[in-house]
Amino acid sequence: MTGGRHVVFDIVGTCISYDAFFDALEERFGDRLRQHGIPPKLFGLLILEGGERECLFFQLARQPILFMDMIKPIFYRMLAMCGIQKSHDFASGEDVTYVAESYRKLGAREGIHDCMTRLRRAGFTIWALTSGDKARVQSYLTTAAIDLPSENFIACETIGATKPQPEVYEYVLRRLPEGTQPWFAACHMWDSAAAKRSGFRSAWCSGWEKDPMSEVFGDIDIVAHDLPSMADSIILAST
Repeated sequence: MTGGRHVVFDIVGTCISYDAFFDALEERFGDRLRQHGIPPKLFGLLILEGGERECLFFQLARQPILFMDMIKPIFYRMLAMCGIQKSHDFASGEDVTYVAESYRKLGAREGIHDCMTRLRRAGFTIWALTSGDKARVQSYLTTAAIDLPSENFIACETIGATKPQPEVYEYVLRRLPEGTQPWFAACHMWDSAAAKRSGFRSAWCSGWEKDPMSEVFGDIDIVAHDLPSMADSIILAST
């Protein structure tokens, strides 16, 4: 199999937004957090960033843990680190579980359907690569009505490594047809930059991180302000 145009998408944070998680956090804790001078959105970011870091460390220690199993423990830790002395009194188990379970209900990021439609009309085949657990992430795609053939869905757990390790992107490149220079698309700059270093042409959308931090990650091929414009830029750069 040779030729063709291909784009590999990150899923969680790129195709799928975190809005449902932040909405649940606001619903159960918004006013209480603000009373302690803690912006709810910022607190949610602490949970996501801190939880992903801990999961990565477990992965590197060859003791992988699911992100869903990290949310509740890291929630209480972050409360304590924000100055809430009795974190378990502040946040009931029921409320924390409600917020944690909202992470199973994440939906499509604005513009993703339009983005993929434009790419497919231009002759691109869509792939997806996730470092999340396969069953949960596949359920996101189903709920969000994002059409993706199962054979084009690649989970890091089947590779035995995790993003941003180079072997992950190299594995995906080997899965793609020969004679192409495929694209990698993400809203995480660390992901797009790692893919570029491994041989992809890379695109980044600012819909999540806002600032590309190019002084750290270097330049990539495309920087876009939303997903549809990212698709247009990929198409233009491929002609």
